[in-house]
Amino acid sequence: MLTPMLDLVSRNWWMLALRGVAAILFAFCAYFWPGLTLFALVILFGVYAFADGIMAAVVGARAHWWTVTIFGLVGIAAGIATIFRPDITAVALLSFIAVWAILRGVLEIAAAIRLRKEIDNEWWLVLSGVLSIAFGVAMVMYPGAGALSVIWVIATYALIVGVMMLALSFRLRGMGQHHPPHTDGWHPA
Repeated sequence: MLTPMLDLVSRNWWMLALRGVAAILFAFCAYFWPGLTLFALVILFGVYAFADGIMAAVVGARAHWWTVTIFGLVGIAAGIATIFRPDITAVALLSFIAVWAILRGVLEIAAAIRLRKEIDNEWWLVLSGVLSIAFGVAMVMYPGAGALSVIWVIATYALIVGVMMLALSFRLRGMGQHHPPHTDGWHPA
């Protein structure tokens, strides 16, 4: 039997899957068009961060998970700031992405700790968080990397996180199909 929170998350597994697909699409765009200008990369990242933030905020608000909601709000803010300030320098963009990735990683690990008693294999979310933090730290340590290598690093990061999100979403989907919902009288809004 699923707890109310896990029931809600497993019924909305598709939102996590959409976030994973968005990350994978972002990665493929960056891989196949490495000659994108910095302006195009800024806009592409801004749209991705904004869309990912909205989906995370909705899931967090519905499930009453403050960590996921905060992550979503950070993503929305990162997306808006990036879209409205496309003239920022490459170093500033890398710093901005690094901070966003580190915050994302910390919040993903916090969410995994909260889920550890409710699902198996929460380590996927921990691993995603650790990769996000490692990516952010690498961006801070090597801000002068060439534009092409930065595009490929960002694409690889997005691809790995997207695949992990898809794996977790299908795991949640399977849990919802194989377990009856929790019936203690609580019904999510």
